[in-house]
Amino acid sequence: MNTSLSKILILCAAVLWGTTGTAQALASAEAHSVAIGAVRLAVGGLSLLAACLIQKKKVNVRHLPILPLTVAAASMAVYQPLFFSAVIKTGVAVGTMVAIGSAPLLSGVLDYIVYSKKPTKKWLLATFTGILGCCCLLLKKDSQIDVIGLGMAIGAGASFACYTTVNKKIVQYVDPQVGASLVFTTAAVLLIPCWFMYDMSWLVSLNGIGIALHLGILTTALAYVLFSTALKSVHASTAVTLSLAEPVTAFLLGVFLLGESLTLVNICGAALVFVSLAFLTYSPKSSLNQEVHI
Repeated sequence: MNTSLSKILILCAAVLWGTTGTAQALASAEAHSVAIGAVRLAVGGLSLLAACLIQKKKVNVRHLPILPLTVAAASMAVYQPLFFSAVIKTGVAVGTMVAIGSAPLLSGVLDYIVYSKKPTKKWLLATFTGILGCCCLLLKKDSQIDVIGLGMAIGAGASFACYTTVNKKIVQYVDPQVGASLVFTTAAVLLIPCWFMYDMSWLVSLNGIGIALHLGILTTALAYVLFSTALKSVHASTAVTLSLAEPVTAFLLGVFLLGESLTLVNICGAALVFVSLAFLTYSPKSSLNQEVHI
């Protein structure tokens, strides 16, 4: 796949992910953050699995990368409660920005450890600019950040970076859609106990059903298939940096849909993130083939 097209797919996935925090904010008060994460994985995993069965996609069991699949599933299972809990404690904008803003640096480290890939100057500049922009987005008058929530958001960022790094290995052996279905179905199984630990009555309402379908089908099934497909021709660290489009989306939705405040510094921060994404996405014809498969 063309590298530029792959980067666009990642940006589309990131925009979809950016709606998750807002969806949780619009959920019923009875919907616990951990329960929402468990529902998201269940709906997403089953949707992907059903799509694979309908399309009659085959899986070569002998070539399944068991360890990467296990690590990816565990990472997603951990990511859900950490991310949604962080959003509850710190707010949609802050929780999303810290979670995804911390992921690029962590992914760059993992990329170097796992694949011995040294970060390029272009990636370093784009990542620094993007994280600086996220920091500017966080600056608000009279804002107080929950320390525990901040720690949860960083933990979510580490989980996402870990998922992205090992998923790079998964898509080398199996179809991205099949790989995503295996990862998210397994992650959903890991969170089955949550269905018995938290109140799930909110799911019987129209609001609950709509949020469950949105989180499961759009922000999980569709978004992660796009992301996994793009990983075939984009480095893991680059993919995570492009995912900074997620906190910008979350911030804009928070401002225009949830009525959160906006300052000049916030606008400058959003501009910095857009600049970093444009810089990282742009690939001159002479350098289209520089990003190799790992």
